Amino acid sequence: MVRGDSEVEAMYEPHTHSHSHHRSKRGNANLASCIVATIFLLLIAFGVAIVYFLVFKPKNPKIAVDSVQFPTFSISNGTVNFTFFQFVSVTNPNRDAFTHYDSSLQLAYSNAPVGFIFIPAGKIDGGHTQHMSAKFAVESFPIPARPPPVTAEAIGGGSELGMEGATMEIETRMKLVGRVRVLKIFTHRVESGVNCGVVIEVRSGSVLGLHC
Repeated sequence: MVRGDSEVEAMYEPHTHSHSHHRSKRGNANLASCIVATIFLLLIAFGVAIVYFLVFKPKNPKIAVDSVQFPTFSISNGTVNFTFFQFVSVTNPNRDAFTHYDSSLQLAYSNAPVGFIFIPAGKIDGGHTQHMSAKFAVESFPIPARPPPVTAEAIGGGSELGMEGATMEIETRMKLVGRVRVLKIFTHRVESGVNCGVVIEVRSGSVLGLHC
């Protein structure tokens, strides 16, 4: 009987070792699958990041000042009175709409504020350009007796101009603030601005030069 038991034990020894070998192979296969899946997910995440930064990354709107006008302009007793128009083109380079709010246009002379208005809120579709205009009147704004000279480079000349040359320079400062939706889910704040110097002939109110 002892001999028979030994034979039974001997018969089952190779079978137990075979099960252990199969488990080892299965564990290695699962580990390899996990590594491949992880690498695949990392590649997908990397690709999504590249697409986001190249295609969907929010961009600031582009502002181009088309023209400025002073339909009325006069200087009397050290004060200036005028009506101001500014025409701009705003381009939204994003794929989604740009909604702007809290935007403004300011005029300054010799770093002193002359006029200020808020730009009404609005929306510009993705990839589109919208033409905008602003108008306001300035009355009895005091100007320095001797304003800083304006270089004639702005109007293509070579001499220095001041009030003696019957010209003056006013600065316009426009700012657009808003938000852009990315992939219809995320919201990103964007902001853009443009400053321009406008050289004006005092006698007629004609614009002699515009540099932004």
